[in-house]
Amino acid sequence: MKMSVKINNVRLELDDAEELLPSRIAARLKLNPDAVLGWRILRKSLDARRRDDLHFNYAMEVELPAEAADRAIAALGFDVQPYQADQFDWPEPGPRALEHRPVIVGAGPAGLIAGYMLALQGYRPLILERGRAVKDRVADVRGFDAGGAVDPESNYLFGEGGAGTFSDGKLTSRSGGPDVLRVLEILAECHAKPSIIYEHRPHLGSNRLPLIVRTLRRKLEDLGGEVRFSCRVEDLDLVDGRLRGVSTSSGYIAADAAVLAVGHSARDTYHMLLRRGVPIESKPFQFGVRIEQPQEQIDKARHGGRQGHPALGAADYIMSVRAGKCDLFTFCMCAGGFVMPSVSEPGYFATNGMSESRHDSPFSNSGLVVTIDPAESGSHPLAGVHFQQHYERAAYLAAGRSYGAPIQWVSDFLAGRPSRGKLPSSYTRGMTTTTDLGPLLPEKVALALVRGLPTMDRRLDRQFLKNATLTGPESRGSSPVRIPRDPVSRQSPTVAGLFPCGEGAGYAGGIISAAVDGLRTARAFVATYSASR
Repeated sequence: MKMSVKINNVRLELDDAEELLPSRIAARLKLNPDAVLGWRILRKSLDARRRDDLHFNYAMEVELPAEAADRAIAALGFDVQPYQADQFDWPEPGPRALEHRPVIVGAGPAGLIAGYMLALQGYRPLILERGRAVKDRVADVRGFDAGGAVDPESNYLFGEGGAGTFSDGKLTSRSGGPDVLRVLEILAECHAKPSIIYEHRPHLGSNRLPLIVRTLRRKLEDLGGEVRFSCRVEDLDLVDGRLRGVSTSSGYIAADAAVLAVGHSARDTYHMLLRRGVPIESKPFQFGVRIEQPQEQIDKARHGGRQGHPALGAADYIMSVRAGKCDLFTFCMCAGGFVMPSVSEPGYFATNGMSESRHDSPFSNSGLVVTIDPAESGSHPLAGVHFQQHYERAAYLAAGRSYGAPIQWVSDFLAGRPSRGKLPSSYTRGMTTTTDLGPLLPEKVALALVRGLPTMDRRLDRQFLKNATLTGPESRGSSPVRIPRDPVSRQSPTVAGLFPCGEGAGYAGGIISAAVDGLRTARAFVATYSASR
């Protein structure tokens, strides 16, 4: 008889190979190595609490003879437990037959995963994406970075893969379980490295994401699904509170059910939904700046004397401090990364960050944000959108009506004086505009930075603010609206057949959470409808 157990806190040194794990497990359990019948990594994380004792901790699933497993559980208590993985499941198809194949609006993480899962179940979904296929989109983004005009339909935010394609590829998630694991498995099947399934902070890299996105789309197409690019949804055809079709830039499409996965920057879609009477409400969102400093400083602060060890790579950080009446926290930290323009509309400017799989830029950068509550932006459902646009427009004008990133030394920002000259930066478009960021930010954000930055610097051995710059604003970190839905059916309470989903609908905050929301929406869809013939 065999039995699976979970073993926590299996230690490997930086120079140890993972092939040593079975012998370490056997030693830990005081067993002969032959007793370890099988093993797999469930979780891997770097223990960096002490810079003089950096090492990796593993959580493992181990298959043992039943008698040996019982002895280990009795002897080691919490660190060894019986283990059975939660199973990923699907409901039986619902009783309502679809007249038309389901439509999915948006080919970001939520839309692609929802579409792929529905295709696996035989629903032959049609994905409508306003932007271009990822190969063409990459060319458009490179053209913009080289100084070209912004294409409002194919840019850092719109196109195949959504904003996630050019947002670093971090796969962190606050939750776990079979749904998260299934999404990670799908990505691994699409040419992501297999270790993303168990790494504590898995990362794909902006250079690898286009291949992953294209592979996922082709898998969907092989299953009978379809993606139409340069096809912007412009209106909904609603009859007696039920969806009947969508009007697009390419013509009318009949549809009795649609997943609305438009992403957090589809501002024109929000306005259309309001005109059609679809409920929209404002929600809290994040707003701030992006800080950048030499990567070697962060490596020194986090890794000490082991700085540069090949098993460690570029160091990262996560911090949150109380800054007056609000919290100031880091967001989307890009070790060895680049600051890039998060632009989808001509005449507006915002920043974001990304890094490639090698993390080989000499700079690190991170968002520094506070939460803006709905009452602080206004009473209109789209007040948060208008709030973002106000400061994005001010940044564009401050840069001389260009997309040169407004930049300032942190030391000058804290002293209340503008910076002068050319400042070091990884900004992908090259041109920056030295300025005073204070007047370009909401008072709440500026005050939080003044109060919180010195505390963050102390927490990182005074390496956080040294040689550091700020660019801004960082305004597209999360959606400022929520499109309400029933918690069980996931449909709009006023439009039968409309399934708001993902980050743009206000239910996610990153690649994994958006993809998981797409997966769960597909599950709710299946529970409601049977596939059309």
